[in-house]
Amino acid sequence: MTGLQDHLHGLWLPLVTPFRDGALDERSLRRLTRHYSGQAVDGFILGATSGEGMTLRAAELERLVAIVRDEMAAGRRTLPICLGLSGADTSRLKEHLDETADWPIDGYLIASPYYVRPSQRGLLAHFEALADHAAWPIALYNIPYRTSVNITNQTLLRLAEHRNIVGLKDCGANREQSIALLRDRPKGFRVLTGEDANYLEALTDGADGGIVLSAHVETATFAAVYAEVTRGNHDAAQARWHEVAELTRLLFAEPSPAPAKYWLWRCGLIDSPEVRLPMVEVSSELAAALDREIERRTKVAA
Repeated sequence: MTGLQDHLHGLWLPLVTPFRDGALDERSLRRLTRHYSGQAVDGFILGATSGEGMTLRAAELERLVAIVRDEMAAGRRTLPICLGLSGADTSRLKEHLDETADWPIDGYLIASPYYVRPSQRGLLAHFEALADHAAWPIALYNIPYRTSVNITNQTLLRLAEHRNIVGLKDCGANREQSIALLRDRPKGFRVLTGEDANYLEALTDGADGGIVLSAHVETATFAAVYAEVTRGNHDAAQARWHEVAELTRLLFAEPSPAPAKYWLWRCGLIDSPEVRLPMVEVSSELAAALDREIERRTKVAA
């Protein structure tokens, strides 16, 4: 599949990475891929924040991509894949781009450099160097509450001019900045929200879609919110959003993706809720709350 820019809209799922006894759980990964490929999902993000990408070894990351692509090839539907990359060393990230250039992916999701807090000139030079080097298109990932640096709209608009930078995952947590970017962006530059709790708000403001961890649960409802907004049915979108708004808070009540993994384990989609340190599994209090919500939703569905 080619042309990431054409596919960077709608509901994208930042797929969790299942583990079992410290290793990549390939059986659960295949089950997840089969399940969500059959849902109203428009693409997968692999190995990013929700996929615990910073804990994955290079061989595990390559195997993750290969299994997801293989499982989709065996099914009835092929979705685009973006590979999550992050780091604070531009040269090392260029090496990662070389190492993954022939992988069966459609693009990259690359976060701002963390910890070093570069200037806007530094961010511009960093992302331009990566975009010049990458074999696949790049979607930027602005998440200042994790990286301690915000990509300003002035910098984003400069980067949007690059032929190999096609979009943004917006976790800037600043609605005013987001609205201004949506107003001023060049034609074809895609903006997807990464803030689950603000999904409807961002779509209403004009975002092209969302990269939504919470859509591991009630996937059809999250897809319906997007569909209703695109049709201009805002009352219907609000009604569907009301069904899942509280869910977005529950799944982030403790560090993600532990709550989502617990939910998927309890529902039989993965064989273990295991996460890798420094992440830990959910507390007994949150587990009880998740169990209650699973039971409630199961009764409603019945």
